[in-house]
Amino acid sequence: MKNRQSIIAYILLGVFLLGGAAYYLVPFITSSKVEPINLNVPAEAPNFVKEGEVTFLKNGKVHLKIDVEIAENENERAKGLMYRSSIPDSVGMLFIFDRPEPQSFWMHNTSIPLDIMYVDANKKIISIAANTEPYSDEAVPSLGDAQYVVEVNAGFSERNNIKTGDAISF
Repeated sequence: MKNRQSIIAYILLGVFLLGGAAYYLVPFITSSKVEPINLNVPAEAPNFVKEGEVTFLKNGKVHLKIDVEIAENENERAKGLMYRSSIPDSVGMLFIFDRPEPQSFWMHNTSIPLDIMYVDANKKIISIAANTEPYSDEAVPSLGDAQYVVEVNAGFSERNNIKTGDAISF
């Protein structure tokens, strides 16, 4: 009888030791890759600063005006509307490039869905990427040579009847 109790005690001790070892080792065995912290993330989302206006034209007539921030250099274009939690529906961002060529944007670090309007050198809208996916690293290309790009809240184009072939001025 005493021998049987000793065996059971050793078995229980072994179970507790294995359980403790497993409890300690499981986090090391199952740990997933941890992404490094991006130290370039601003502590506070940038506020909108009006730098100009974009006017949407239909058949040469004023259809709608919005206030815009202007991204005219490489750093401003790379940052775009990243790190914004929202923007008013009456504002957007105008990207100005040196020459017309195929453009491609992405939504990296952009938390709000956007409509991206690609505009040629004659300031005619050549394509609209509607309701882009937040945080996506997938390329959103223009469908031709664009010299200007206007970003606005997703759904803006549809709500305001802005279509390919319409024009802008600024």
